[in-house]
Order: sequence, then C-alpha cells, then structure tokens
Amino acid sequence: MSTRPTPSELVFVVGEDDTAVALGSGSLPVLATPRLLAWLEAATCAALEPVVGEGRTSVGTRVTLEHSAASPVGVQVVVGADPVHSDGRLHRFRVTGRHTDGKVVATGEVTRVVVDVDRFLGRL
Repeated sequence: MSTRPTPSELVFVVGEDDTAVALGSGSLPVLATPRLLAWLEAATCAALEPVVGEGRTSVGTRVTLEHSAASPVGVQVVVGADPVHSDGRLHRFRVTGRHTDGKVVATGEVTRVVVDVDRFLGRL
C-alpha cells in the first residue's frame, strides 16, 4: 500500500437528474453545483485508493469551489483531483472540472482525512 495519493480523473455525462432544477439548487436545466462537487469528491476518493487500507476510508473536511461555467444535459464533464499536500492522514487536492473540449467549468480544493471506519462510526 502506497502512502501517497495519485492523480485521478473521472468522466461523467450530465443527465436530467444532475441538473440544478432536479436537485433543488436552482431553476435551470444545467449541471448543479452539488452534483459537480460530488463528482469532484469521487475523484479525490479515487486518488486516495492507494492510501486507504482495509477497514479505513476517507471523509471530506473542507471544500473550496468555484463553479464558473454552465454544463447542459448531455455534455461530458471530466473531473480531476491532483494531490497537493499530504501529512499523515490529511490529504489536500486541487480539483478541476472541464468539458471534453477543454473549457474549464470548475476549480477548487478538497481536503480529506483518512479514518478507521469502526472507530469513526463508533463516535456517532
């Protein structure tokens, strides 16, 4: 098992269920910011796969996100997570979202912490 996360890239297609109107975060049929954030977090989780061992997972602890362009239904969105800082259990990623033509639709940063699943759930 590696101790360093790796860059990650995932591709999603904007569907009707991914829109602001469907998620209640706006009234337009374009990619909703909450869905975009979920996709970006999925990329950070994928980047952490080499780090997270048996019985462990990661939890998001901080997000900064600028959603700068609209994505209509049917458009492919490529989301990426690039590790910029690792310190023990804490991992920070630069995240980006773009259309396949290269148009940037989002930039930001996501911080995640690796936790023991049983210990974490035992505190609830």
